[in-house]
Amino acid sequence: MGTDAAGHVARSTLRPYSETRNVTRDGAPMRTFLRTADGVAIDSVYEPGGVVYDPADEGAGKGSGKGIAGVSPGLVLVIAHGFTGDADRPHVRRVAHAFARYGAVVTFSFRGHGRSGGRSTVGDREVLDLAAAVAWARELGHTRVATVGFSMGGSVVLRHAALDAGGVDAVVSVSAPARWFYRGTAPMRRLHWLVTRPAGRLVGRYGLRTRIHHRQWDPVPLSPVEAVPRIAPTPLLVVHGDQDAYFPLDHPRMLAEAAGEHGELWVEHGMGHAENAAPEPLLRRIGDWVVARAG
Repeated sequence: MGTDAAGHVARSTLRPYSETRNVTRDGAPMRTFLRTADGVAIDSVYEPGGVVYDPADEGAGKGSGKGIAGVSPGLVLVIAHGFTGDADRPHVRRVAHAFARYGAVVTFSFRGHGRSGGRSTVGDREVLDLAAAVAWARELGHTRVATVGFSMGGSVVLRHAALDAGGVDAVVSVSAPARWFYRGTAPMRRLHWLVTRPAGRLVGRYGLRTRIHHRQWDPVPLSPVEAVPRIAPTPLLVVHGDQDAYFPLDHPRMLAEAAGEHGELWVEHGMGHAENAAPEPLLRRIGDWVVARAG
């Protein structure tokens, strides 16, 4: 989707909310709009290490968590959610809460999702959204940045790192596809209907709070498996469940093979797909890996 390749990345521009839930101070979470290189406003949340944002606290000027011991100074984890997610979804907040034990956390809603502007291109121009979030993390003073993506977000973190669109220090891709246009499972056939048919896009807009672009990709963006070799020497972790209903195990194995020695593959027994399926012990192991590689 999208009319041109998302290979050019510019510095983000901060655009605060004019509502009561604008930027807070003194170690509390910050929430703002970021402006992407192609002009889309991206709803974004920054949580200093050990402070966990809860949407229910908006307007109260407070975070929901207390300081957490063991946070790595200077490290920020930027979380890229899956298709139909957003920064306020419970499964995204759960991931942010787990990772706040290891460093600061940036969450955001991809274009067409939640409160962000624009329309989803299902992994193409979303690389610009991630680039804006990473640039914001750098502007806030973080010296080490790790990107962690789930499903669609997992493909985006791979392309972002491959395009050298922000100079990240570690990359984690969870439940990501290796190649585009995959229709080999029933959930992916339903997703293709949702994205390519007018009736499906209406369901996405009103049923899933996701606004999907009607244009097809032109040109087709670099595929995840083509992106992976370009990430080296940045450390890469590929995580996939052996019960993933969307993408079978040939996808992560293709990614791991393409990564070679600079990548690691974790196949998780009994795990399904993306954020909802990631258990707390796995999130802690990912946090430990990030600190060891980038912290």
